[in-house]
Amino acid sequence: MRGKSSYSTTNSAIPAADRRIFLAFVAILLIAGVCALAFNTPLWMALPLAALGLAVLVVDWRWVYYVLLFTLAFSMEIPLPGGLSMDVPTEPLMLVLLACFGVNMLLGRSTVEGRFWVHPLVIIIGQALIWAAVVTLFSVDTTKSIKYLLAKTWYIVPFVFVTLAVVRRPSDVWRVAACHVAGACITFLYTFARHAGYGFSFDGINPALLPFYKNHVAYAATLSMLIPYALYAARQPDLGLLWRWLWRAAFGMLLLGVVLSYTRASMASLPLAVGFYFVIRWRLTRVALISAALAAAAGSFYFVSQNNYMLYAPDYEKTVFYGDDFGKHLEATYNLEDLSGMERVYRWVAAARMISDRPITGSGPNTFYPEYKKYTVTSFRTYVSRNPEQSTTHNYFLLMLAEQGIPGFLLFAILVAAALLMVERLYHRSHSAEHRRVVLAAGLSLFIIITHLLLNELVEVDKVGSFFYIALALLMRAEGWIKDENVALTE
Repeated sequence: MRGKSSYSTTNSAIPAADRRIFLAFVAILLIAGVCALAFNTPLWMALPLAALGLAVLVVDWRWVYYVLLFTLAFSMEIPLPGGLSMDVPTEPLMLVLLACFGVNMLLGRSTVEGRFWVHPLVIIIGQALIWAAVVTLFSVDTTKSIKYLLAKTWYIVPFVFVTLAVVRRPSDVWRVAACHVAGACITFLYTFARHAGYGFSFDGINPALLPFYKNHVAYAATLSMLIPYALYAARQPDLGLLWRWLWRAAFGMLLLGVVLSYTRASMASLPLAVGFYFVIRWRLTRVALISAALAAAAGSFYFVSQNNYMLYAPDYEKTVFYGDDFGKHLEATYNLEDLSGMERVYRWVAAARMISDRPITGSGPNTFYPEYKKYTVTSFRTYVSRNPEQSTTHNYFLLMLAEQGIPGFLLFAILVAAALLMVERLYHRSHSAEHRRVVLAAGLSLFIIITHLLLNELVEVDKVGSFFYIALALLMRAEGWIKDENVALTE
């Protein structure tokens, strides 16, 4: 009598899908080998390696996401033909993530729940992107506007939807934050060492931070927006002693970096963030937003009526940059004689005139430079008005008005207001200290970024814009955790 095999044929059988993948890889390997022999070049053997790498990406591409977050601090802008540019290595990695996410969607393996696709924040983001596509049809430079649309797509997918796919529990939030914080701290140490050679002077900070940051504003904004994550990560009760001290060290480095950057907006954003914390605690976010909107409307009406803005035209000869004395720099700001401050006014006046010329469609996404030069007022000109950096309005809200008209501005303003109100709502709905830490870290970081947008356009900078969208994704994910938490309490 024959004995039965000790191996179960049912359990040992290779699944049909795995068998097909294996046979496909063997076929690619054979084809590559034949081509390598036929064309007498070993480069063909890279084909199966590329196929294997692609397969790994499709199966588990989270490591690309974490590599992207770590390299954000080290990305550098390189020029491309046609006046365009690309941030390397971050934008290529964003494209890889965009492709991986798209393939997983087509294969039905997306881990982003359906409720997120109809979330109010996602709907507003989608509407803003659609409007940007509409105004591109009327753009003064279609090529630049199309580049903006493409870049916006590979920003939103990795930093909103891939974040939603990767972050499944609160501990994942700190892992995401740690990647960017680690890179930022390394660039701080690099900048600190170089800045010491300049005696930590005000005019020494910009050369010290090259080549990783274009200027001290981008550097300080990056460090300041990460401070809430470091603060609340260090307060986790179940954190090991080593990790707690690492987070505390990171907090200290980020804070010191902001102070030594001599960046007024970043320095002001931190106490303002403390104030916003109490606004959240006291349920005053709606009041604060309405007050800010009324103040902006009243200020705009005052400056526009009877050309009152002309009363604030600077004296060209007195408007200078005090690069060797930060104290005089602050005094000049107060006296409206600071070079960078008055150059902002020069561009704000041009932006206002652009808005009045094309209030609905604007000039088109990514077209403010050099279009604004047609609308400048000579009385506000400064020594740096030639603008070799090709920078824009230094106010993102005005930039949206000038480039995408009133509808584009309103969509962005609604997105910001909805997100800040969501922070307050989630904070008060949660009974979990762990969930509240996530909400406050993401919410205060988002607030710091928004305060910078009043004087800069950093949403378009990968080091900062990435965490603008990540904060929105974290708030949406936290909303689900808090909803589950409340359901559990009622059962």
